[in-house]
Amino acid sequence: MAEHSAGLKMGSRLSASEATAHAIPRNHVVPRRYPGRVIAVIVILILALQAGKAVATNPNFHWEVYAEYIFSPTVLRGVGWTLLLTVVAMGIAIPLALTLVVMRESINPILRGAAWCWVWFFRGTPVYTQLAFWGLFAVLFPSISVSIPFGPELVSIESRWIVTPAVAAIIGLSFNESAYLTEIFRAGFRAIDPGQIEAAQAIGMSRPKIWTRILIPQAMRIIIPPTGNETIGMLKMTSLVLAVPFTLDLTFATNAIANRTYLPVPLLLVAATWYLVITSALMVGQYYLERYYGRGQGPVLGKGGQH
Repeated sequence: MAEHSAGLKMGSRLSASEATAHAIPRNHVVPRRYPGRVIAVIVILILALQAGKAVATNPNFHWEVYAEYIFSPTVLRGVGWTLLLTVVAMGIAIPLALTLVVMRESINPILRGAAWCWVWFFRGTPVYTQLAFWGLFAVLFPSISVSIPFGPELVSIESRWIVTPAVAAIIGLSFNESAYLTEIFRAGFRAIDPGQIEAAQAIGMSRPKIWTRILIPQAMRIIIPPTGNETIGMLKMTSLVLAVPFTLDLTFATNAIANRTYLPVPLLLVAATWYLVITSALMVGQYYLERYYGRGQGPVLGKGGQH
């Protein structure tokens, strides 16, 4: 009976609490309104529509010429060569930059000095000048030979068969880019807590293992965004390979058609369209790489916060 009466008292207390909770009026939260945002969106939409109409209806843009050449074989070949130059140059620049970072962080002063000189030279001279030099390599050094020091030549090959315009363009682009990537990678590695390196050394890990298991995986989160920007910059830097001269890239292909048709504007739009398409694809890839290596690092800026 005592337990039953206690249960009734508890039930009555709960009922009273529920009734009190229902009796208390809840605050009706009204979201703050931002009329300025609505006005700004309307103004931007109006300006965008007006600009789009002005461009679409302007006969001086020669959209019929744009439609004729946007998928022409010459332009598509230029797109292919531009992609090839970008991928190969970055594929060489990235491991070269990693090697230079290891040299910059080495305890050997000769390696540190050599890496510093490399970065100093290729960052300090214009990429156009470097490309022009590599284009003149066969003139400066007509042959490449392997010989015994102060002895006879073993092998000799004409430079023009090795340093072709495509090879010269790739060497010039990749060497220049490696200098910039070296500083990006070095900043990413230095952002890691030195205590982790000391702990790894304390348990007897070798320097290669420290780099591959501790430094590189953690630094990827910091390195990927600027490296993505450098890749997009490399895509557009391929337009300078005319200095070699290399004449198969997208910019040269569209310029050649423009010079033949005396209509530069639609061909500039063709080149701009393809650069935008490729850049958009690279940005999507960069986004997924950042999301993969940023797992466990908290929400992305602009998400999950109060504004």
